[in-house]
Amino acid sequence: MKRLFAAAVLFLSLCCTAQAATDPVLTKQVNAFVDEWHDDAANARMAYFDKIAPDGVYIGTDRSELWQRDAFKAWSKKYFDRKSAWSFKATRRNVYASGDGSLIWFDELLDTPNMGPCMASGVIRKTAKGFEIVHYQLSMAVPNEVAGKVTELIAGHEKK
Repeated sequence: MKRLFAAAVLFLSLCCTAQAATDPVLTKQVNAFVDEWHDDAANARMAYFDKIAPDGVYIGTDRSELWQRDAFKAWSKKYFDRKSAWSFKATRRNVYASGDGSLIWFDELLDTPNMGPCMASGVIRKTAKGFEIVHYQLSMAVPNEVAGKVTELIAGHEKK
């Protein structure tokens, strides 16, 4: 919990000084890196986990899904043992960076065959070896018009 709080504070403090990545080269590199990361999952390549920092955090759509990289890798093994783990295709991505470009964050809209439209945000650290994902949070994009029904379904599920 402390790590999440620290990441949130860092993110908010950087928001005050950072702007959308105006460096088209950096934006292109980040888009290629994240697209390749998603493609690694779609093709069940274990390189997917190499792109997550050792101290990286992955937050899934279920409230129980908050993992450090190695725990996420262990949980995901059953999916990566198949020919495809999951498929996320970005339809829009915004990329932002700190002034020195060492810390990058993004948000994206995703098409997924199993969960429908999703949204995600992530934080990337630029190191001497390249990029690594420090934080990624996935959420299902629930239209406001059906949010009440979804809330009712969740409440019913929680009562069980």
